[in-house]
Amino acid sequence: MKTITTKNVVFVTGAFVSNNCWDAWKTYFESRGYTTIAPAWPFKDGTAAELRARQPHDTDLAELTLSEVVDHYAGIVQGFPEKPIVIGHSLGGLMTQLIVNRDLAAAGVAIHSVPTLGVFPYEFSFLKAGWKSLGLFTSQDETYLMSFEDWQYAFVNDMPLEVQQAAYDKYTIPESKTVARGGLSSAAEVDYEKPHAPLLLTSGSIDNIIPAHLNHRNFEKYEKTDSVLDYKEFEGRNHFVLGQPTWQEDADYIINWLEKL
Repeated sequence: MKTITTKNVVFVTGAFVSNNCWDAWKTYFESRGYTTIAPAWPFKDGTAAELRARQPHDTDLAELTLSEVVDHYAGIVQGFPEKPIVIGHSLGGLMTQLIVNRDLAAAGVAIHSVPTLGVFPYEFSFLKAGWKSLGLFTSQDETYLMSFEDWQYAFVNDMPLEVQQAAYDKYTIPESKTVARGGLSSAAEVDYEKPHAPLLLTSGSIDNIIPAHLNHRNFEKYEKTDSVLDYKEFEGRNHFVLGQPTWQEDADYIINWLEKL
């Protein structure tokens, strides 16, 4: 008997990019019979160009915390008549794990997820790609905008230059340093021993900012109970996995996983 009956999906956006990164995924999931939403973070409801125009003086966004973003999405999830499926990318993957840990989701998928607290990210590429977003020795009253050079390394490595530039122009937006720092605090903590809804973690073999072995250590951190917990590494996926030419293969894998539950 199928245990997951809902067809409602909430897509949770990660850091540095606007929520339109889910547009193709929303259309595809809806073609497969799902109802989807991809709500923006607080203070990020606008086009990438509009949000970049506020850089670095968007004080509302600068003061935003990770706990507030998680609570924002948790409130949206709780507004459904039945628990929805939650699918998040990067920091959205971390938030997905937190929402699953709160027992608010029917199932969760964490795509190339920022690790939960207790999974130490010692990889050099993670530190190189992400340390600037913490804004150490800079004002927390100003937002952080990833440079194109950093975008090339952190998100779109191994892609043609014109594709890298087009993706940067379309998706990259300013970020709150306090949200980034929240990933290193108790705001990112889950109970690894707690039974949970079905959870799938995916990773990419060429992801610089969230290397596959970092995702796998996150997966291994969970206690193996009767809860459904799965892991999948995709070859040739960087952190721009949502927009790579192979994105539909990843979406199909996730849909097939959901439909087997």
